Amino acid sequence: MYVTAVYVTVKPECIDDFVEACRLDNEGSRREPGNLRFDILQMKDDPTRFLLYEAYTTAAAAAAHKEMPHYKAWRDAVADMMAEPRRGVVYDGLFV
Repeated sequence: MYVTAVYVTVKPECIDDFVEACRLDNEGSRREPGNLRFDILQMKDDPTRFLLYEAYTTAAAAAAHKEMPHYKAWRDAVADMMAEPRRGVVYDGLFV
């Protein structure tokens, strides 16, 4: 399993728009071949901070995600909403 944890900090005035953009990306991503999970998490104590947990069967399936229209729409929509660049960390899923 190929997992990416994406850490995002959003400008406070953009939270609602960011959540909606993520909802649309989530709906498309969960239908992709090779997708196992696509979770959008918002920090309880700081609502400007998010964790996007993306699990795919292979690195190729994860790479294909970045070519999908819903991902490109999300990427473009949220670019100016971020308070700092997003950070993705890749993990190997050991136990599911």
